Amino acid sequence: MWVRVATFEGGDTEKLKQLNEERMSSGEMTPPDGMNGVLLLADNDANKRKFLAFFDSKDAIDAAEAGFDKMGDTIPEDIRGKRTSVHHYEVVVYDGDIEGANAARVSLLEGSPDSIDDSLDKTRADTLPKVRAIKGNVGAIGLADRENGRISMITLWDSPDALKASEQEADQLRERTAEMGGQKISNVARYDVARAQTVSGART
Repeated sequence: MWVRVATFEGGDTEKLKQLNEERMSSGEMTPPDGMNGVLLLADNDANKRKFLAFFDSKDAIDAAEAGFDKMGDTIPEDIRGKRTSVHHYEVVVYDGDIEGANAARVSLLEGSPDSIDDSLDKTRADTLPKVRAIKGNVGAIGLADRENGRISMITLWDSPDALKASEQEADQLRERTAEMGGQKISNVARYDVARAQTVSGART
């Protein structure tokens, strides 16, 4: 599985969510071929959003790019915001009830590209079960940039309160994960989940 991550600044998250729901329900907007889920993360304080579109393959993402550009042209910039970046990542962890998410924490770890697979093996075996056992956790997603040795771990929570309550334990697990994988923690960010759907859910 692969994911396309588009970052936006400005705009109006609530109006964007409403517009997308209206277009999806009317059939005016349909998911691209090969897309199997979406996740919209909103940093309301900074007025920034990350739109994650999950696909079966990298080829499917490439084939959908023109459609994303066209889709963006039909939404006013004061609603969708200004797109500042687009990146593609391999999805190396996808676990839990993604649609049950209402808050997210994104941790960026950086290390040697050669050690990514070893680090991921340790994360799946050691860190992931511990994260999933924390009260309020509903899922976890891991994204890998193999060229640059970067891994983004997204933990999903059933409420902002659950995310907040997990901070201390999450800090300890993150530090342990970085130490095991010979990585450094570059950034930790927190988001509201404005939308979390599988394609089957998006089509209904």
